[in-house]
Amino acid sequence: MSTYERARDALGLRLRELRRDARLNGQQLAEAHGWHRTKVYKIESGKQTPSDADIEAWATTCGAPEQVPELIAALRSLEGMYVEFRRMFRRGMVAQQQTFAEAEAEAQVIRNFESCFVPGLLQTPEYSAYRLREAITSDEAHDDLAAAVAARMARQQILYASGRRFHFVMTEAVLRLRLCPPDVLAGQLEKLAIASTLRTVHLGVIPFEKVYPVAPVHGFWIFDDRWVSVETLTAALTISQPSEVATYLTSFATLAGLAVYGSEARNLIESALRVLAPD
Repeated sequence: MSTYERARDALGLRLRELRRDARLNGQQLAEAHGWHRTKVYKIESGKQTPSDADIEAWATTCGAPEQVPELIAALRSLEGMYVEFRRMFRRGMVAQQQTFAEAEAEAQVIRNFESCFVPGLLQTPEYSAYRLREAITSDEAHDDLAAAVAARMARQQILYASGRRFHFVMTEAVLRLRLCPPDVLAGQLEKLAIASTLRTVHLGVIPFEKVYPVAPVHGFWIFDDRWVSVETLTAALTISQPSEVATYLTSFATLAGLAVYGSEARNLIESALRVLAPD
């Protein structure tokens, strides 16, 4: 069970306790508000997320209106664990970049694994523009592309901050997938080679020939062993349950152990560059 599912279950249990303390059954509570008869069960069992109005109506009917602020705060925390991209991007993509910048500023050690594209902190402006443009077309984001690219580039200043450590691991596919025109990818690979020499950066590439003991299902970020950020096709997940964070730490260590670093990583980068711009 994920952190999000556990949190929704916990909120459902609190609401069920309120109903039982008020000596109401689910049908009585549903009828009081004109809800479908299954709504109470779905909320209490963690199968449906209540709205602010649902919580206010629920607590008031159960004689506990004073608990509304606390319950809604729990709902806000729950919503923060799973944020749909369409909803997030209504504010524009700059807001998302600023949220990431805040998380990065608070962390001393950041680990990032990517299976198909270059980490945002290592992207060129041109490569970044192609990545962010997808959000406009597929997630209907507000078109603030230029400002979003600038915000992502501003985030990269943290790579030069003292006392910070960044461990990036990526598959060799990242170096070769044509997610942008060849000239843009070439510029990106040149920047990766330079980034691998930064004193704060530990950059690893997993060669194609390596056998994976764990499947590289998706990319993820780990912040100070405390929480994990994962992006699916439709939403961003925040994972803070210690057992889940531990799973990601173990997976990252396994993937990092497959990677090559330093001159070996740069050799893979240069090999990919030669394909793009042969002598």
